[in-house]
Amino acid sequence: MLTKVACVACIACFVAGCSRDAPVQQQITFPKASASPPAVIRQPVPKDIAASPIVAAARGQIGKTIIYDPSYVGLKYPGGDVPIEKGVCTDVIVRAFRDALDMDLQKLVHQDMRIAFSKYPKIWGLKRPDRNIDHRRVPNLQRYFQRKGFSLAVTRQMRDYLPGDVVTCMVPPNRPHIMIVSDRRTPAGLPLVIHNIGGGTQEENQLFEFPLTGHYRINSDG
Repeated sequence: MLTKVACVACIACFVAGCSRDAPVQQQITFPKASASPPAVIRQPVPKDIAASPIVAAARGQIGKTIIYDPSYVGLKYPGGDVPIEKGVCTDVIVRAFRDALDMDLQKLVHQDMRIAFSKYPKIWGLKRPDRNIDHRRVPNLQRYFQRKGFSLAVTRQMRDYLPGDVVTCMVPPNRPHIMIVSDRRTPAGLPLVIHNIGGGTQEENQLFEFPLTGHYRINSDG
C-alpha cells in the first residue's frame, strides 16, 4: 500500500505542477522501493501479445527514471521529453510508445487537440492547446485513446488485461493515474503494472489497488 505522502504527491499532473499558470513545484524525490522484487510467474499469453515491445520499452525505464517531478517544463516539439531521470506517470507511457511503436504522443495529442479542442477536458482552464503539457495529463490521454477507438471494457477480471495494455485509475480523492500492464504476474495470476506513482518507474502489483477508470489497447495507427 502506498504511503500517505506518496498518495498526496503522486499523479500531480492533475493539479498544480502541470499548469503553466501554476507555481512550479519543487522536485520531489521518494525512497526507492525494496530491492526484493515481487514474486512473479510467467503466464501463457498469445505469442504476438507476449512479444509486445511496449512492455520492454516501459521496463527499460526502471532504474533510469528515479524521481517523480510534476513541474511544468518547456519541451521541444515534436519529440520533446523531460530528462530521463525524472517525470510523472504519463511520461512512462510517452517514452514507451515512442520507443516501441514510434508513436509520438506529444505530437499526436497536440494535433488532435488543435482539431477538436472542445472535445478535451477543460479541467485546467486553458483556452488553447499547449504542446508542452497536454500529452502529460492523464485525462487528455484518456480522451485521445477514446477518440482513436482504443477503449476496452473496464473489468476486474485478470484475464482481460494483457501485456502492453494501458490502464487508468483514480487515486483517492481525485488524482488520475496511468499504467502499463506487464507480462509478469503474481503467483495468483494478477498482472503487474509498470508505472511511476511516486518513486520513479517501477514494476509492481497494483493493477486493482485503486478504482479503474479506463482500459486501452493501442495500435500504432493512432
